[in-house]
Amino acid sequence: MNLNSACLPLFLFLSVAAVALFSFIAVAVWSTERRREREAYYRSETLREITETQNAGSSSAIEFLREEDKISARRRREGLKLAGLITIAVGIALMIFLRSLHDPNARQTFLSGLIPLFIGVVLLVYSLFPAPKQ
Repeated sequence: MNLNSACLPLFLFLSVAAVALFSFIAVAVWSTERRREREAYYRSETLREITETQNAGSSSAIEFLREEDKISARRRREGLKLAGLITIAVGIALMIFLRSLHDPNARQTFLSGLIPLFIGVVLLVYSLFPAPKQ
């Protein structure tokens, strides 16, 4: 049994697995985007119907849509806070890990942990003080 015949099943398995993985990712992204597109379409149709009718229920429907926008903005802000805190934690952990290596040739390697640390600080500060609306 030579080396080429032993590697062939592994190569075939990895090839099929790679094609299957990327096919799954493509279908998942396509279905997610299609759902988002449908939601946006239904939302715009609802807004169009509300503006055309202008009856007693339209003001409460518009208030509901505004509240929905506030909720999505709050979720986005909370996501930024969480992302900032996670990135700060990664930066601190990276600094501790690189400092513990004690490589005499790389004296200040642990300072590379400042990159994710500062990115996390920026995300956290932006989530606490968002940019003004235009």
